[in-house]
Amino acid sequence: MKYTTKAAEKSTVKITIKFDGEEWKEAQQKAYLKLRGRFAVNGFRKGKAPKNVIEHAYGKGVFYDEALNSMFAESYGKIIEKDAKKYTVVGDPDVSVDKLEDDGVTLVAVVPVKPEVKISSYKGMKIKEFAYTVKDEEVEEEVKRVLDRNARKVEVTDRAAVDGDIVNIDFVGTVDGVKFEGGEAEGFDLTLGSGQFIPGFEEQVVGMNIGETKDVNVTFPENYQAENLKGKAAVFAVKLNGIQAKELPELTDEFIKDATGSETVAEYKEKAKERLQKQADRRSNDATENSILEAIAANAEAEIPQAMIEREIDGLVQKFEYQLMYQGLKLQDYLDFLKITNADFRKNYEEQAKKNVMNQLVISQIIKEENIEATDEEVDAKVAEQAASVGKETEEYKKNMDPRQFDYIRSDIVITKLFDMLKANNEMYKED
Repeated sequence: MKYTTKAAEKSTVKITIKFDGEEWKEAQQKAYLKLRGRFAVNGFRKGKAPKNVIEHAYGKGVFYDEALNSMFAESYGKIIEKDAKKYTVVGDPDVSVDKLEDDGVTLVAVVPVKPEVKISSYKGMKIKEFAYTVKDEEVEEEVKRVLDRNARKVEVTDRAAVDGDIVNIDFVGTVDGVKFEGGEAEGFDLTLGSGQFIPGFEEQVVGMNIGETKDVNVTFPENYQAENLKGKAAVFAVKLNGIQAKELPELTDEFIKDATGSETVAEYKEKAKERLQKQADRRSNDATENSILEAIAANAEAEIPQAMIEREIDGLVQKFEYQLMYQGLKLQDYLDFLKITNADFRKNYEEQAKKNVMNQLVISQIIKEENIEATDEEVDAKVAEQAASVGKETEEYKKNMDPRQFDYIRSDIVITKLFDMLKANNEMYKED
């Protein structure tokens, strides 16, 4: 077997593989030995007919597909492994037969590969930096949530529904007088002001009394998931069956200790503020890193193979599918409800996938150019830090670590170094 490689268009590599007559003959013999049991020929027991007899009965090329597939499978992996430093394969090859004769066979594989990225600049730029600070109002919202979680529900019969009430309703939705799927329910509990329903619905239920019926007029948003309802005016016939109000407990040190473990309300607020600030710091860091990548990627060029985009879409769809699973839903049921195909659903992620892939390529290219690495000492220090956080000795902790955890730690160190370098070498500014 001999082969040649040549860079092709749209970030692909063309691999031409040539097999001589003897290799082709041997591959056909292997295919015959593997498949002969599938053929029945008069005068022979199944699986005992000679190769030439089966070819006469079923055609000369009866074993060609198996022979070609096995030759390619045996050679392709070796070629990719041998050429690993030249290019990185990112998708399945598109294989065709260029020559098929008794004296030899030539196969051509067009393989999508990781593209080279041209980055005009990643230093000396002016880039926006983000810094989120927790406000007192946010801490108070945390306190309200604790009170809300411990609220007692009481039946209300002497007044109309107000914002914050839990109302039990029946509703039937129509568009142009026709019912639509998912627009009907009985005995549905809805918290007014929660934003669970489309804009305008909950506001119109406010003021209704028990037993009252009302037509609620709304318009589906233009970005609504179901294609057949986007931007459509709808009417919901609503009946209010019952009202429950939330009776909040009194905010005292005793209550907060029972509900959260903190000794006092002041202590809980301080802990809540610290926790919220840590979350805000992570958001700040993520937003700043995204800002840096967007600035660099805006002036970067790469021919991204569709295979890389599809793989990224796979990841985004899978993430969404996991989120549905936590809610007890299946992706296909979700798509059926919205009346959209899987292909159309995937298209919604295409632009985000392209952006993500470009950012990954930019990161990879800068790491390569700057020769950023994680030393063994840095990895060990990180492992020791993790071990200490769970109260274990480092060596004991290491024994239970998966090899992938070490890879993750090493990658995390490299990425941290990368962004530290980019922040230090660019003019970072905050908006007032």
